Amino acid sequence: MALLVRRARKVVAKATAAAPAPLKQGGGELAIPAHFRCPISLDLMRDPVTAPTGITYDREGIEAWLDKGRAVCPVTHAPLRQEDLVPNHAIRRVIQDWCVANRSRGVERIPTPKIPVTPVQASELLFDVAESARWDGGAARCAGAAARVRALARDSERNRRCFVSVGTGRVLAAAFESLAAAGATAVLEDVLAALVCMMPLDEEAARVFASPSSLGSLVAIAKHGSLAGRLNAVLVIKEVVSRDGELGDLGAKVDEIVDALVRVIKAPICPQATKAAMIATYHLANSDERVAAMVASTGLVQVLVEALVGADKSASEKALAVLDAVLASEEGRASARDHALVMPVLVKKMFRVSDVATELAVSAMWRLGCRGSDEEGALTRCLVEALRVGAFQKLLLLLQVGCRDATKEKATELLKMLNKHKGLGECVDAVDFRGLNRLT
Repeated sequence: MALLVRRARKVVAKATAAAPAPLKQGGGELAIPAHFRCPISLDLMRDPVTAPTGITYDREGIEAWLDKGRAVCPVTHAPLRQEDLVPNHAIRRVIQDWCVANRSRGVERIPTPKIPVTPVQASELLFDVAESARWDGGAARCAGAAARVRALARDSERNRRCFVSVGTGRVLAAAFESLAAAGATAVLEDVLAALVCMMPLDEEAARVFASPSSLGSLVAIAKHGSLAGRLNAVLVIKEVVSRDGELGDLGAKVDEIVDALVRVIKAPICPQATKAAMIATYHLANSDERVAAMVASTGLVQVLVEALVGADKSASEKALAVLDAVLASEEGRASARDHALVMPVLVKKMFRVSDVATELAVSAMWRLGCRGSDEEGALTRCLVEALRVGAFQKLLLLLQVGCRDATKEKATELLKMLNKHKGLGECVDAVDFRGLNRLT
């Protein structure tokens, strides 16, 4: 190996001696020797690997190339597989020496790359997870193995893909179920943390988490776990309830899941958890009107309306989706009609966030204005408020600029309803719509 390093250094020395001294480019950066550049990215190689064709690439670049289905060497077009790539330690050490030699010119030394996990190593580690989860008293060992899986998966995307390819999600889901059934709650968060690195979950892993013991433990962590544990539990719950055909298996746990999700939305722990909880709540409420009524009974409608006032694009779309799903129930509509801000917020979100948000806002307004109500006075107040904040003009504009057929039908129905109450409300919309004078 030392001989190879010395030879590589001689080759580089000859190449750099034949060329002029390192030049500074227009941006003040030092010119990188051609031998150090990856043929794909043309950047300095940080983890050089050599193909059987003799061409050296940066690992990240060549693996990205192969992941796109191009099973050939980019330079020679000879057949190439990821398994054929061999780390080129000699050229990597020479590159590191060059970086050190040019440290005064702003070049940082590249770190020595970690050795990627192989499928065999990943399988052996998973075997340890699965076996220790079944043993009496093996919970601590299982947690340690799961922590090792998580650490390796977080090292690089290549490692994560390697673990996914050997079915890590299924193994960790089964381990979680076994530990939950055995009452080993102290280590469940460690297994959950490793599992989140394998998302999205496959069908089998999602089915395992739909079992009563796993769901009960997930809900408990989502309510009372550490901040990281609560986030991970919500992410897994979202994966489970977002799959078609899985909701029927949740059974009596639906009310507990709804309670846990609503807690996270009402008392946010981080934006990622809030958005994941909203997605899960949307799927639950959208699956059954009874679940939508259950969500409405938690007081979530008021929280969503107030959250929409200053929400960003992603949060706005998710909050609008949940609100629209909850308004499918009479309880949801009654709760929304009692809130003074609901119509102003929905009208404001039209054209200001995204096309998706506009369609969701129109759908929510349609549910509020065109669905039956036990209290006609509340319905009238809702429609009058919509007129007052400029809903009529915005709906006309929406029909002019175009939208999906379903949204167009809802907008047309809303306009008919609003037209009946036009004399009761005066538009005070301050938005300057281009072309509005041609519509009214």
